[in-house]
Amino acid sequence: MQEPSNRISFGVLLICGFAALAVMFLLALLFGAADSTLRDVWLALIGKPDGKASLLIRELRLPRELAALAVGAALAVAGAIMQGMTRNPLADPGLLGLTAGANAMLAVVLAFLPGVGFLGIMTACFLGAAFGTLLVFGIGALNRRGFSPLRLVLAGAAVSTLLTAVAEAIGITFRLSQEISLWSAGGVIGTTWKELGAITPFLAVGILIALFFSRQLTVLSLSDEVASGLGQHTARVKSILFLAIILLAGASVALVGNLAFLGLMIPHIVRTVAGPDYRRIIPLSALTGAVFMLLADTVGRTINAPYETSVSAIVAMLGLPFFIWIVSKKGGGVT
Repeated sequence: MQEPSNRISFGVLLICGFAALAVMFLLALLFGAADSTLRDVWLALIGKPDGKASLLIRELRLPRELAALAVGAALAVAGAIMQGMTRNPLADPGLLGLTAGANAMLAVVLAFLPGVGFLGIMTACFLGAAFGTLLVFGIGALNRRGFSPLRLVLAGAAVSTLLTAVAEAIGITFRLSQEISLWSAGGVIGTTWKELGAITPFLAVGILIALFFSRQLTVLSLSDEVASGLGQHTARVKSILFLAIILLAGASVALVGNLAFLGLMIPHIVRTVAGPDYRRIIPLSALTGAVFMLLADTVGRTINAPYETSVSAIVAMLGLPFFIWIVSKKGGGVT
């Protein structure tokens, strides 16, 4: 796919993305309720904390910001895959039932298998994300005219509401409302090195799958007929990409809870500067999503320090107007 002469080259965009990520990651480690210096950050990064500030960065802030980076990249890539597969500009893991399904299954596990451990919670989130997605697409497929962006979003809203109500009902019945609310609030506070080590391999696998199949996703984003005409095994490619979405969304919910709109906004922003080729959209979405999530978490920690502002609230404040704009301007298809 030839690059238009007036578009910024992919190499330049990639360099700018990595530079923005490095700067934002440093700022996220530097700023917070507790005062810290560049020296404290450096000592924490090299694993030789010296004093309270560098120890705080090493044990609390560093795993938290690595989690924000990983989840931001994962949800942005998941949103990009969903938009490409469905040719739906409104596709987002938080809007189409994935994160609500994962959250509901997490509530079930906390109620009936309280000692299952983090690996069990993560597995439950994978299953819940798959169930939520299948439910949404099953409802969307009931109409003989096939899928439409609006129908999928309406199905996603209905399923998300139902599964959220299930999670809340379980919380009330088993007196787990506080625990479930901490998960569903959507944030990286309290992330430990152990949790980060358990979850990031799944996120990495999901992103690698997306990168490896980005060319096939570009063809799929045109139409199934074009993909089949070019000899692409569309059912197999969709199944593999669906697995990537489940890994990315399920692992993200297991780590930080329910976050909507991030997967909606980032691919659209990237697409305006990178074009329709998913070989560019996927890596740039990962970088942009990571930067955005780091920024949102840093704002949440500092805007009302020492109190925390919910990251999901900050993301929603930006995402909801963006969602309304997409509905009004681009509801007919992905640009």
